Amino acid sequence: MDNQQIITRLFYTSNSEDKKNDKKQVSKKYLINILNYINFQDETVLINFKHSKYDSIISLQAKPQPSIGGTLDCLWIEKIELDKKLKSYEFLHFILDDGQKLILAKPALKAISTEKISFILPETCYEVSSRKVKRHSCKGIQVEFIQNSAIFYGSLLDFNAISFRVEVSTVPPQSFQWINPESPITVIFKKGQEIFYTGDCKIIRQTLGQKTRTFVLEPTDNQICRFKPKEIRSPRHTLSPLPNITCRHPITGKIINLTAEDISGSGFSVEEYYDHSVLLPGMIIPELFIEFANDFKIRCKTQVIYRNMYLKEEKTYVKCGMAILDMDIQDQVRLSSLLHMVTNKKSYVCNQVDLDALWKFLFETGFVYPEKYAAIYTNKEKFKETYEKLYIHNPNIARHFIYQDKGTIHGHISMVRFYENTWLFQHHAANRSDIDKAGLVVLNQIARYVNDFYCLYVTHMNFVICYFSQNNKFPNRVFGGFTRELNDPKGSSLDAFVYFQLSKDLEEWYFSRSWVLTKTQPKDLLELKSFYESHSGGLIPHALDLEPDMIDCDDLSKEYQKIGFKRERYLFSLRKDDVLKAVIMVNVSDTGLNMSNLTNCIHVIVLDSADLPYIALYSNLLELFKYYEQDKIPILLYPVSYAESQSIPYEKTYNLWVISTQQTIHFLKYINNLFGGYLKNNNA
Repeated sequence: MDNQQIITRLFYTSNSEDKKNDKKQVSKKYLINILNYINFQDETVLINFKHSKYDSIISLQAKPQPSIGGTLDCLWIEKIELDKKLKSYEFLHFILDDGQKLILAKPALKAISTEKISFILPETCYEVSSRKVKRHSCKGIQVEFIQNSAIFYGSLLDFNAISFRVEVSTVPPQSFQWINPESPITVIFKKGQEIFYTGDCKIIRQTLGQKTRTFVLEPTDNQICRFKPKEIRSPRHTLSPLPNITCRHPITGKIINLTAEDISGSGFSVEEYYDHSVLLPGMIIPELFIEFANDFKIRCKTQVIYRNMYLKEEKTYVKCGMAILDMDIQDQVRLSSLLHMVTNKKSYVCNQVDLDALWKFLFETGFVYPEKYAAIYTNKEKFKETYEKLYIHNPNIARHFIYQDKGTIHGHISMVRFYENTWLFQHHAANRSDIDKAGLVVLNQIARYVNDFYCLYVTHMNFVICYFSQNNKFPNRVFGGFTRELNDPKGSSLDAFVYFQLSKDLEEWYFSRSWVLTKTQPKDLLELKSFYESHSGGLIPHALDLEPDMIDCDDLSKEYQKIGFKRERYLFSLRKDDVLKAVIMVNVSDTGLNMSNLTNCIHVIVLDSADLPYIALYSNLLELFKYYEQDKIPILLYPVSYAESQSIPYEKTYNLWVISTQQTIHFLKYINNLFGGYLKNNNA
């Protein structure tokens, strides 16, 4: 700790020694232990000299050497010229600081030279100052000090959760007169380009330097609002044993080791002793580990959200809430799996599944009904291969949720990331005798998973989508009912597509050369958006990456390829005489990624229903068969009114449900109101 730090902390007066009898005495043994610790840490003490004629004091830094008895040698930080610097001064005392206490010792001066000073230590010394909260010295933390659009730059000298001290300098034409000590200021702490803290503070005191000043600052807020408040919080659990929280403090550089008093998928809380508290609301911790056991730990990036003091058994504690800002997607699964089982011991997240038992469950529940099996049985080996990759290897692109009791599966739902920031709900099934609990429990599970992690960048979850037949009562009641109740198409939308299959035996059809199929351009997607806004106003362009800035984005396809999956997407525009008539999206994926093959099909959005004969559409679609191996290609066609006006035969109508994940909390509230009794009984 440097001279200015201690002088700022303790405003010395000529009679400070006269008051020492009012202070707490410190034994010689304790003094030696602290001096040896200071040597171990390669820190310094402050040697003070008093002018023989005036009351002025000069302070010099020195490094204490190891002491085992009654003497102490201290080496000067800089060599001194005794005849010049100390000619009119006499030794007064030395001061050491352990971060919380300031200890004053007046030993007998043994010797002094240009290199060192030696003492005979006293039997007692005095604690002349004590902070309520221990302060930690800091190195390498850059500070931006901002008030009324003026920015001063400097560094952080020392820190605790109550206040901290910064040193800032002026750069012409700046002046410290620009700073109003009665007004709040904003500070930013950073190292390099990484920002650890931004907050509003008030000025407690300051020095009077002309070019450089030291300010003691106190944060004004004990709570920040990182995310939009949720009506339904993620369930918080008190685990036994309590998980351990470890990290390196981003400001002090010291290791923090605390316990998580409660934890959820979105954050946790910890407790500190007030006098040693170092967690500051708004502070970001780039790397933190939640340790459940020796080899079971989760790494995440967190931010302190609030800090509350409380008394317990006459001691003051601080409870701090931490929000998770980032977490590897596999760590999300580990944390979610643990917490879901705490909620319901029969609930599993991405567990190792007996695939034979899963296939039997899907057939027994009727999820794989006869007509569906007739469509897939020729590719059953490919389906098995895809399911093994999804359920055994647990890739980042897929998640599954199982309700299982004593090895028997009762409920299942899964989702796959199929667009850049959109996940597809699929394969929701439950035993009919358990449909009102197992099916609802896994639906509740997946919704809570989304609610916990959608804010994290690595999850890539801005939207969730689901295709379901209009004849399917359960999703119509749940997804359709929620959309109707919310009544906000930018929060949740529902759009109908007709579904049919085209066969390669149509490729001899004739079509006019005035129809041209070209690669989609950004302007085409702008026109598509205008059409869709007037026709629906929902979320399809955003969720299906049909926006101009997403036209060439293939990051997800590369991720699929890296983990051994196939995911390709091609966009085409159908024109007549250079006028856009339809936009066609060709999706190519592994067989079985979606049981109904809706991830391995063609989406068609017709913009001009009045001037697009179905024969022209069919003929151009046949050109796209080269992207597929199968003989029949599923087609999803929008809008339904076009299919009806052209008398296009189709097998069924699929609703495409899209929800913005910011509305997930409202969806949870909706299903809790709809099925509250079942969910309460099965999540106890």
